[in-house]
Amino acid sequence: MEQQNPYASPTSQVMEPESTAPGQPAGRGVRLGAAILDTLLALAVMLPLQWFGGYFAAAVAAGKSGQTVPWTLQLLWGGISLAVFVAMQGWPLHESGQTWGKRALSIRIVDLAGEKPPFWRLLALRYFPLQIVVLIPVVGLIVALVNPLLIFRADRRCLHDHIAGTRVVIAD
Repeated sequence: MEQQNPYASPTSQVMEPESTAPGQPAGRGVRLGAAILDTLLALAVMLPLQWFGGYFAAAVAAGKSGQTVPWTLQLLWGGISLAVFVAMQGWPLHESGQTWGKRALSIRIVDLAGEKPPFWRLLALRYFPLQIVVLIPVVGLIVALVNPLLIFRADRRCLHDHIAGTRVVIAD
């Protein structure tokens, strides 16, 4: 007869429920690579726009005078950034549930049933909410840190995936 330690922590067998949706979850590294490619593409467009649009000059002038960039200018450039995102990534997101970075690395966004989510849901739930929340002081920083850290859970879904009811899988 095997004696158990009465002071030992209780144990249990915990198993993740298996997904019934098709598609193998994309790896963390490939998702990071796609995010980096998408960021580089966005920077290639936004930095020249901000340079020639006067944003950097306004930021430098505000900094030299001990001020911050006026919130109206920040709001304007935030709107321009969102418009540029939709202009650049809208077509591949609508057609295949992929950004250009995801397409290059053969991964795609699907809903929990394994289907391509509607374009409006990708924008309204997956992208825009967190882009707005990260603008809130303190809360935004916490959300910006927690969002990507959730990828280390067993289901490999970030906060934006949970909000939108999506997951990223290896493309067929």
